[in-house]
Amino acid sequence: MTFWNLFFLFLIFVPLTILWVFTLIDLARRDDVSGLAKALWAIAVVFLPLLGMVFYFITRPDDTAMPMDPATRYAEEQAATLSDERIAQIQKLSDLHDSGAITDEEFSTMKTRILG
Repeated sequence: MTFWNLFFLFLIFVPLTILWVFTLIDLARRDDVSGLAKALWAIAVVFLPLLGMVFYFITRPDDTAMPMDPATRYAEEQAATLSDERIAQIQKLSDLHDSGAITDEEFSTMKTRILG
């Protein structure tokens, strides 16, 4: 093997092959793309490797735009619900305090209990 053959192999061919495999793995793991769209992208990436990869990564949405898995979505909804409930309770306490129904000590004690 000559120097230029090794140069081509290690600096051009191997990285492009790794990127090609990464593109196919990324495509297979996407949940926001339908089966038909995945098949068409896979055909484009396999038969037109360089152009297929370039167009795939240009048109691919950001990770922040991808939908969350159900467990993460449920946890965020629960955290938001707890925050909303706590805010409502503190507002009720504030209204009671402003109207004079509870004292400053009772207000601070109940607020501390709600905030945990």
